[in-house]
Amino acid sequence: MQCITTPLPGVLMLEPKVFGDERGFFFESFNQRVWQQLTGLDRSFVQHNHSRSARDVLRGLHYQISQPQGKLVRVVSGEVYDVAVDIRRSSPSFGQWFGITLSAENKRQLWIPEGFAHGFCVTSDNAEFLYLTTDYYAPEHERTIVWNDPSIGIIWPLHGEPRLSAKDIQGCLLAEAEVFA
Repeated sequence: MQCITTPLPGVLMLEPKVFGDERGFFFESFNQRVWQQLTGLDRSFVQHNHSRSARDVLRGLHYQISQPQGKLVRVVSGEVYDVAVDIRRSSPSFGQWFGITLSAENKRQLWIPEGFAHGFCVTSDNAEFLYLTTDYYAPEHERTIVWNDPSIGIIWPLHGEPRLSAKDIQGCLLAEAEVFA
């Protein structure tokens, strides 16, 4: 596995070593020892989530203000454009974002640490998305920043208007959001 830094401090892209032939492929999607050696992070994952979404579904930008979750995300079917936004007020990169295509084909993973909002939009007919989290889901602490906040300026690869949940429609602007110190 290869660990690649991104323009946002702490956000990491991981590319697994894939062994394949005409029969198919094999790769190790997670190994605690390798994870710690590559990233220098000692994190335990306590919850594994799996979602399926259709084209142009946009989920996010989500975070938990208490019980913050680090997320290791990947796609097992289809393709998404995945985004992390730094919402640590004391960070030099506060309000900046990083986006990357994750797909079943490229098998990349993205590490989004605590202190970042996270979202993705589906760019294939549908996609199945897996994520490991460092803390449990706590709906009372979940917050949403609106996906199209002009102060953040994410360039989403959408074909028209996104398909949003009621929660995501009601997201607030970063300027009004509860953020990390």
